Amino acid sequence: MVHKCEAIPFPEGTDYNKLAFELPGTRKLGQTAVWPELITPENQPIQNLQDVFNSGMLHGANNRCLGWRKLISKNPVKFAPTYSWLTFNEVDQRRRYIGSAITQWFQDGKLVKGDQGYEAVGIWSINRPEWQLVDLACQAYAKVSVSLYDTLGPDSVEYIVNHATLSVIFCAPEKVPELLRLAHRLPALRKIVSFDNLGDQAKPLLRAWGKDRGVEVLELEEVEALGKAHNLPLIPVTPNTIATICYTSGTTGNPKGALLTHGGLAVSIWANLHGMLHHPDGPLLSYLPLAHIYARFAELLSIAMGGPIGYFSGDNLRLLEDAQILKPVYFPSVPRVLNKVYAGASAALANGGIKAYLLSKAIDAKQQRLFATGSRVHPLWDGLVFRKIRSLLGGHVGMISSGSAPISGEVLTFLKVAFSAEVVEGYGMTENCGTCLRGAPPDHFGVGTCGPPQPCNEVKLIDVPEMGYTSQDKPYPRGELCTRGWNNTLGYYKDPENTKKTIDSEGWLHTGDVASIDSAGRVAIIDRVKNIMKLSQGEYVALEKVENIYSTVPLLQTTFVYGDSLRDHLVGVVVPDPIAITDLAARLGLGKKDPTDRNALDGLITLPQIKKEILDNMNAVARERGLKGFETVKLVHITNEPFTPENGTLTPTFKIKRKETALKFKKELDALYAESAKLAPPPKL
Repeated sequence: MVHKCEAIPFPEGTDYNKLAFELPGTRKLGQTAVWPELITPENQPIQNLQDVFNSGMLHGANNRCLGWRKLISKNPVKFAPTYSWLTFNEVDQRRRYIGSAITQWFQDGKLVKGDQGYEAVGIWSINRPEWQLVDLACQAYAKVSVSLYDTLGPDSVEYIVNHATLSVIFCAPEKVPELLRLAHRLPALRKIVSFDNLGDQAKPLLRAWGKDRGVEVLELEEVEALGKAHNLPLIPVTPNTIATICYTSGTTGNPKGALLTHGGLAVSIWANLHGMLHHPDGPLLSYLPLAHIYARFAELLSIAMGGPIGYFSGDNLRLLEDAQILKPVYFPSVPRVLNKVYAGASAALANGGIKAYLLSKAIDAKQQRLFATGSRVHPLWDGLVFRKIRSLLGGHVGMISSGSAPISGEVLTFLKVAFSAEVVEGYGMTENCGTCLRGAPPDHFGVGTCGPPQPCNEVKLIDVPEMGYTSQDKPYPRGELCTRGWNNTLGYYKDPENTKKTIDSEGWLHTGDVASIDSAGRVAIIDRVKNIMKLSQGEYVALEKVENIYSTVPLLQTTFVYGDSLRDHLVGVVVPDPIAITDLAARLGLGKKDPTDRNALDGLITLPQIKKEILDNMNAVARERGLKGFETVKLVHITNEPFTPENGTLTPTFKIKRKETALKFKKELDALYAESAKLAPPPKL
């Protein structure tokens, strides 16, 4: 029986001071008790991802499903002022055509199966409707989708394509020549399918090049025509059927391919319906990379509830324009984006004047109302002050989720009052289908935590003695977060060594994140087991934790914290926010500068006044957030070169690549340590 997925509110009278409970008799030496799972694939109505799409169809087969802005002109680049849409019915038809063609190819031996018998299909593109169409086709026909981050370099592409045995890759047209250049090192590759038409001039050249490399180059419309002519029935799947091999973004070493099942993803979606206050009858704005589990999961959740998905135009500089046209109701996001919104408000407050006074009054009034009554709206301040902030994202946002990295409680509370929206922080990872913890929206006192465990998970904490975290800590136990449940990965594809390191003999997934659990059952991520280093005096420092704290400095766009184990202190590299830094210059009487003028910005960051203000602001935040002296950055190198995946400093999910970034700025970091040595007081005799 097909089930229609809808939000499942908390029962009336829910005690938000007791959101989770310990399982009696599960305490062991060196760990907390277990907080148990409540649902499994056996007692939930959606068993696999085919059920998820069928649920969306039940909400309305003729409702909007996938939307995009048509490209009107390439030179200059111009997009339509409205979104075009495929209905659920149209998506259903097209996924069947694509899936039928792929199935026919495997049956005819034109494509190669993987080492473990998987029929794998690659997807390499930015977010767009065709990305989702191919993934839905794989789900419908029991194929294993393998997504590649749009920003991957040739070495990572070669590794994943060969590791997953990809014999067909669906991709954006600009990726076709990149794949053909690599084809001699991709022995399994048989077909490349471009999402767009390749053009009368390029098509014959690319096909001839492909023929020379033993690879057939096709266009998506040709694949759909083949599938239409050989339309096959859907292939049944079970909860244990592998749905995707999701490769981690890889801050160090080769990416690891997590095996995620239909049942694991389905139970995660069902778990996330519990406690939702919001129904996405309006669109989700898709811009976070679909190759990452967070964005992928958010879209599956929207599909399950019959919600439309509108794709951004492919350029982050047009993201606000897309939002104002789409008017999304659901906005999945990350701290990197949300901190900028908060930093803009903080900069406005720092500028003073009547606007700053009104903004301060409005924030205070709405926060008091929020904590006193639970209401996120205000009859005066919403129209007078916050209307412009809401209009940045189209004016209709009702749900904002934050994931992928910790975010401060101050930022989340500000977003709740500024957007009058449900704002929740969640926690998940590729290895547990993006689902482990999520804030309970009515629990406004849980801001700053990731909320209680999701009902599909068991969680516990184990001691990390070298960092001083134990299950006996007061007021709350602390330790490495471990999770177990049907949504956990089966392991890493063809990688038993890393699987054994991550999943123990009892099935517990060791996340590498340090957490605390309060008396209500809320879990806060407070540190990271990985990326810790020891300073020369023996103190351990979690570099990511320190970076997350400095990320709230309004003047800064990016912060990289570095420690040398032969030194007793930290240094760093920071990228200022162009608007914030030019506003600061004006306040300091250094003249009005254009934030888009790189030469002007490069001049500003050399000025002693600017350097002092940046370090003073960082020190102020460090004191407010309780950083110890050895965790505080002493000196920083300031650069206007942004951290990006393209220059090797960020992963595709915008996490800092520590080794590569340290090498890139080695000269500058060495100079900072040399400078700090001169400033150090002479040793006592």
